[in-house]
Amino acid sequence: MRAVVFAYHNVGVRCLKVLLARGVEVALVVTHRDNPAETIWFDSVAELCKEHGIPSITPDDPKSPQLLAQVQKLQPDLIFSFYYRHMLPVDLLEIAKFGAYNMHGSLLPKYRGRVPVNWAVLHGETETGATLHEMAAKPDAGAITAQTSVPILPDDTAYEVFGKLTVAAEQTLWKVLPAILAGMPPRLPNDLSQGSYFGGRKPEDGRIDWNQPAQAVYNLHRAVAPPYPGAFTELAGRTYIIGKARLSSQMQANLPPGLAVVDNHLFGVCGDGRALSIYTLLADGQPVSPSELQQTLSSLQ
Repeated sequence: MRAVVFAYHNVGVRCLKVLLARGVEVALVVTHRDNPAETIWFDSVAELCKEHGIPSITPDDPKSPQLLAQVQKLQPDLIFSFYYRHMLPVDLLEIAKFGAYNMHGSLLPKYRGRVPVNWAVLHGETETGATLHEMAAKPDAGAITAQTSVPILPDDTAYEVFGKLTVAAEQTLWKVLPAILAGMPPRLPNDLSQGSYFGGRKPEDGRIDWNQPAQAVYNLHRAVAPPYPGAFTELAGRTYIIGKARLSSQMQANLPPGLAVVDNHLFGVCGDGRALSIYTLLADGQPVSPSELQQTLSSLQ
């Protein structure tokens, strides 16, 4: 079986390795150039291709006639998309004789669309997973081929969940790939009416509203904690990012919502009187001590 693979990120690396381990001939990999404005904390698909002598390209537009012609010339049996960041056009998908499949980072039909792990953590989910599904004109809408679930523990950050998800994606593909290669892929319903769709997130979406309940603020922190841009707040013209925090068992009802220092410890007091116990608070990329924050708070009184 010959495949053309669209791939990026850790999921792209691990799933590409599964294809190679299962004996799939990877004729071409389409990936992305790393964005210099983005924190690159994940593995490189392009580097993996170099190691294995696999041709790889980084076109700006997957809808280009040039790419379509290049894939047509290769006559792939299968097309896979593993965390590639663009939708693939239907005329490209139709080239694959035995189907085109995408690995998505949620338990479809829930959390279709962009950055599904971050959205799941933000909404306080206790479970997510990886889903391999047929690609269609709509995003994440084709029949489900296989799924693997992973837990989201109460203090897990999106980064930690993504690590679990990468393993789940590898397991999902490994288990179902023999059936796909044999021409007998499972086709399970993907009922979009029972799911949800979410768009991308911007750094500004990490702004903290301290009037919200502590659990909601904590979920925001977990969803965007480093290496993502982080949940942030502004004080005296300076931006503070929460690096590490936990829900506090202490009640801070006598303090107004916002950053606070109590007994030489940093807190984020929330609208319900509960607080986040902040272990790492950053400003300009540097840790802020309780005494430093106390000086800023005192200057505002």
